[in-house]
Amino acid sequence: MADFADIIGQKQMIDHLQNALRTGKASHAYIITGEKESGKEFIARIFAQTLQCSDRHEEYGLLEPCHECHSCIQAESGSNPDIITVTHDKPNTISVDEVRAICDDVVIKPYAGPYKIYIFPDGEKMNIQAQNALLKTLEEPPSYVVMLILTDNLDVFLPTILSRCVVLPMKPAPDDAIKNFLMKEYHTPDYRADLCVSFARGNVGKAIMLSQNEEFDRMRKQTFGLLQKISRKELHEILDMVKEIETPLDESGNEENVDKKEVISDFLDMLLFFFRDVLVYKATESDGGLIFAGDLSYIRDTAEKCTFEGLNAIVKLITKTRRRIQVNVNPDIAVEMLMIGIKDNMA
Repeated sequence: MADFADIIGQKQMIDHLQNALRTGKASHAYIITGEKESGKEFIARIFAQTLQCSDRHEEYGLLEPCHECHSCIQAESGSNPDIITVTHDKPNTISVDEVRAICDDVVIKPYAGPYKIYIFPDGEKMNIQAQNALLKTLEEPPSYVVMLILTDNLDVFLPTILSRCVVLPMKPAPDDAIKNFLMKEYHTPDYRADLCVSFARGNVGKAIMLSQNEEFDRMRKQTFGLLQKISRKELHEILDMVKEIETPLDESGNEENVDKKEVISDFLDMLLFFFRDVLVYKATESDGGLIFAGDLSYIRDTAEKCTFEGLNAIVKLITKTRRRIQVNVNPDIAVEMLMIGIKDNMA
């Protein structure tokens, strides 16, 4: 069972949705935009359940679902016929035919609730034709329809779609709130909670995933293993080690189906936070505030071996590599150039 009170951060969005609940004036269409795993669907489902609830109550200044009425019980089991999750056959596309089927369904009134709510978990996967098919429904929606379109890429939407929806952006959640949540709900140790929060950058879902993910520990160990050997390895050996880091395996030893850019982004974060720790330790000779405080001995060794100039150059190279990948430079080439730079500056 989840309530608005369980949402971490997002005050502006909560205020907007609460106002819609109190006034009975929900928009016919919302676009909730934010990073993957940031909690978009969590918020959308709480809002949908509360809209349909027949016995809402106020708690701590928020209108919440009762969790006991027939609608709430169905919503929490995923079987509420008036809360429809939009699925798609092709993994990367919501087709025009799939959207047309939704538009045909829209004209059928709700079975029991006051609203008929459609949740699009992968809204950015609607192609142009699909968006155009949805446009007529957005222009002349039945009074009972609410569409909750979730996306991690607002740029793919037509201006005509955006102009007919209320756009609600997810904001980074406060670090201290995420840390407290991890420690309370997942019993994450203090030092690991700090590490997860640093990597999550305000993304609650990512912080939860990192706190529970052995893959994160594997990447950390392999990354530090690479850095310990980089000065005495040939480039082709270094790149083989990088490829191993960037290729997570499942329990059966098979390659996991993951977004390579996301894995590289985590790898770059790992490098950036480590070298920032080394810089801080070299300047202060204190472990206070270090993200990788549990690896102090290696941080100390690296600080003794590297110059301030070399460490600053590495930090700049990592930042530059991230920018290159963001503007669609080949990630393998960008990372290869970074490894050359790190090797040169750690020599």
